[in-house]
Amino acid sequence: MVSFLILIALYFLPSIIGKDKRDALGIFLVNLFLGWTLIGWVVAFLWACASDRSTFVQYVPAGVARFCSHCGTPALPVVHYCGSCGSRV
Repeated sequence: MVSFLILIALYFLPSIIGKDKRDALGIFLVNLFLGWTLIGWVVAFLWACASDRSTFVQYVPAGVARFCSHCGTPALPVVHYCGSCGSRV
């Protein structure tokens, strides 16, 4: 009985690892329906181990009114090219 529980935990290991991810439901569904195949289990495991893309929030000072048209970085009113990506502001 204990070995059966260990096998179930091993089968759902990708779902356990990815429970706090943004795509936790997708990881669980791939693990549930395709986990019996080795490829499906590996895909779910890699998806669970991959990091979520962070969304960076940039706070803009009150006096800055111009932004780079390419990357959105705040720019001073006197500059003509972005300091981050080099494109025209």
